[in-house]
Amino acid sequence: GYMKIVSRIVRKSAFAMGAYAIMFVLMMLGFRAMPGGFVPGEDEGYFFVDAELPAGASLERTAAVMDRVNEIFMQLPGVQNVITVGGYSLLNGVASANTGFSIVSLDHWDDRPVSQIREATTFAFPPPPIQGLGAAGGFEMQLQDKGGIGLIQLETFANDLVAAGNASPVTTRLNQNFRASVPQLFAEVDREKVKAVGVPLQSVFNTLQANLGSAYVNDFNLYGRTWKVMVQADQQYRARSSDIERLEVRNANGDMIPVGTLASVRDTVGPQTINRFNLFRSATLTGGPDAGYSEGQATNEIERLARQVLPPQMDYEWSGVTYQQKEAGNLAPLIFSLAIIFAFLFLAAQYESWANPVSVMMSVPIAILGAATFVLLRGLIQPMENNVYTQIGIVLLIALSAKTAILIVEFAKQQHEQEGKGLIEAAIEAARLRFRPILMTTFSFILGMIPLVLSTGAGARSRVSLGTAVFGGMLIYTILGVFFIPVLYVVIEQVWAKLFRRKGKEAAAVAVEA
Repeated sequence: GYMKIVSRIVRKSAFAMGAYAIMFVLMMLGFRAMPGGFVPGEDEGYFFVDAELPAGASLERTAAVMDRVNEIFMQLPGVQNVITVGGYSLLNGVASANTGFSIVSLDHWDDRPVSQIREATTFAFPPPPIQGLGAAGGFEMQLQDKGGIGLIQLETFANDLVAAGNASPVTTRLNQNFRASVPQLFAEVDREKVKAVGVPLQSVFNTLQANLGSAYVNDFNLYGRTWKVMVQADQQYRARSSDIERLEVRNANGDMIPVGTLASVRDTVGPQTINRFNLFRSATLTGGPDAGYSEGQATNEIERLARQVLPPQMDYEWSGVTYQQKEAGNLAPLIFSLAIIFAFLFLAAQYESWANPVSVMMSVPIAILGAATFVLLRGLIQPMENNVYTQIGIVLLIALSAKTAILIVEFAKQQHEQEGKGLIEAAIEAARLRFRPILMTTFSFILGMIPLVLSTGAGARSRVSLGTAVFGGMLIYTILGVFFIPVLYVVIEQVWAKLFRRKGKEAAAVAVEA
């Protein structure tokens, strides 16, 4: 049955080339339809939880909330351990009394089978796919105040963009870390009075630092180690603003002077921290794609929303893994083109011919069509994107499809040049001789890809991306390529012969005239 089909389509090359042109167009459309991505987020066996209480909340309230977070997670199936830290935001990278984070360690992937906190805003997020690039998986954007509109407006527009992103069906888990109106205590030191009573100004500042914060004293050696000595007022002596006024400093006469007579303490509001990105005051916005969408689609959606929400005085820049993704850009066409060119040049050197490599490399789009088709079909079941691993799989397909085409083209070349058969007969005979070896080699490889396609557990998304592209590409290529490779060989050889025959006649005519 295979030989009957090959014999017919080789003799009807115009019809076959029309079908090839349709597949080539479908390949281009399918490749463009694949959602863009960079490095897929993986299930690394743990995730982070960030909690933020209202501004000005004490560390005791934060600790109580984090204890409840701990209890809730330990009751969930699939959770193995929880590490809770109060007073630090892992997502924002800020040490403050009203924030905390937890690291939730999960059971093994095979043993796994959903918030009840109203006092705080909590976010659960995966770690970044590349450790060190950002604090969380997903995208990371820096909103920049380039026009000097002020801290209040920076927070307002950041919250507007977060609200727009959370309302979008494409993005989820949006959060921004900037707070411009955090309750604070402002201690205003009367410098003239400090000087009048003979107290060194630095002593006032050192007293406030040591009691309200901490101060380094010295080091000492014990048990073969060096230990630091830090001083700090105990908790009950720095719990209220009136405690600041009861602190005392020594003047030049050795008398103890209450700080309350030298400084006034009042309530105020201000930013908890001021971050700068490229020298501009900035707010960090994080989030990720919603179910069924890719990282590329999520970043494009946030860029669209930013153009709608942000005023002209504000701009944005990408950071973390998203910055690397944007910097890399769409290099896939360039990479694939280079792979095809190198493969073509290697084949041209091996066969000392320009025609045979052309017929071999023209079969590559069939494999890429299969990869794009299976990636799009798999995306209907779970998120699938054209990421780094998918592109590695497509580069691999270029080599595998060329290797398979060589099996037929090389034998057809021998049948034509050494046995003296016509192009059509040589192509048909080569297809007959190499049909079974092609099926054995390709299906052994295709079956070997099934564990990657069905992969679960650690690193599953990268293996699934690679396996799906290669599995689909080789499967479609094997089904269609065995029919189209002989046709491509015949067509390219015929076109090549006509071109060189015409050039040969023109050269001969020039020689006769000379």
